[in-house]
Amino acid sequence: MGARVVSRCVLGARLVEYELDSPVLRERTRLRILFPDGYPDDGPFPVLYLLHGGEDDYRSWTDKGGATGSTEDAPIIVVMPDARNGFYSDWVGPGRHGRTRWETFHITELVPWVDRTFHSEARRESRALAGLSMGGFGAMSYAARHPDLFSAAASFSGALDTNRYTFVPGIAARRDGGAPGAIWGDRRTSAVRWRAHNPWDLAVNLRGMTLVVRTRSGLPGPLDRRGRRPDPVEALVFHESLRFHRKLTVLGIAHEWHYGPGTHDWPYWTVDLRETLPVLLRAFAGPPPPPTRLTHVSAESAYQVRDWEVQIDRPRMEFSTLADADRSGFSFTGSGLARIRTPGWFEPSTPYPVTAGNSESKPRTDPQGRLEFFLRLGRRPRTVLVRVGEA
Repeated sequence: MGARVVSRCVLGARLVEYELDSPVLRERTRLRILFPDGYPDDGPFPVLYLLHGGEDDYRSWTDKGGATGSTEDAPIIVVMPDARNGFYSDWVGPGRHGRTRWETFHITELVPWVDRTFHSEARRESRALAGLSMGGFGAMSYAARHPDLFSAAASFSGALDTNRYTFVPGIAARRDGGAPGAIWGDRRTSAVRWRAHNPWDLAVNLRGMTLVVRTRSGLPGPLDRRGRRPDPVEALVFHESLRFHRKLTVLGIAHEWHYGPGTHDWPYWTVDLRETLPVLLRAFAGPPPPPTRLTHVSAESAYQVRDWEVQIDRPRMEFSTLADADRSGFSFTGSGLARIRTPGWFEPSTPYPVTAGNSESKPRTDPQGRLEFFLRLGRRPRTVLVRVGEA
């Protein structure tokens, strides 16, 4: 059934606030949307999902961050949803509002609701994410976990490597009435689940996207009041953003990197949004082509990406990697039994010679031209190379 509008309140010439009844959240939630001049007649329009940080909400970007003025001339729809202090994740434990499912709501309810309700361009190349602090984490995590939905992501003072300061998500959980491990579990026993959402661990999935990483050092900068003390929060996220920037650099993934003096405060994020918008508009106008070969890392037991389908039956949660995947084959790293289905690249109902590790076979494609492989990987992770010949 999906999300349902409960109320709609016009706050300005371009700004509208909605209240939705969400079956996924099992409660009502609010969001704000900025519409471009000329809406809807000049559409369809690209969509920017603009995410708030901890201790803020869906109102913050317009009330504190100047989003209305910054986007005044931008031909885009700006969606500002709520996430409370939920770290843009589905919680494994309860908080004040139960086990909130923010990721499932944003990805499976909110995005489809926006596309069926408004005059938006309902395609990956016309969707971007941006956010501050916790929202910077959300922007990069969502982009890496759902690369079929988004083509650009920007982080402002983002918590981009939760491996480094593991206490931060626990603080967010307590703010929403949960135990420190309510979001992803106890770090000591659930490290894989933590890393399965962590932008640093998922960075390889961002190849081919337009990426912007902006942060400050934590030392007072030009937009701070005189006498401002150094900011330990911004210093913390600076180190996380720096590690993420270095990871992207090692992987050879193009991105914009900006840093300088400044604190964890709205004057800097207002500038970040204003200076990032031209980058996102250029990406919407001419999105970069996707990589010719797909590499995707995930700890989920089932996922779909760029028409590839992966399902894994295994005894424990762990990372798997589909690497260098194209029409000629791929490599897969993981354990258990993996079922992998290609996109519909081949002649329908036709046998193709396949080499998987040391075994050879000639499976037949389905009526949609897709090949299906079953890889018995064993109890410990290993890599199997699969090659597909010509029919």
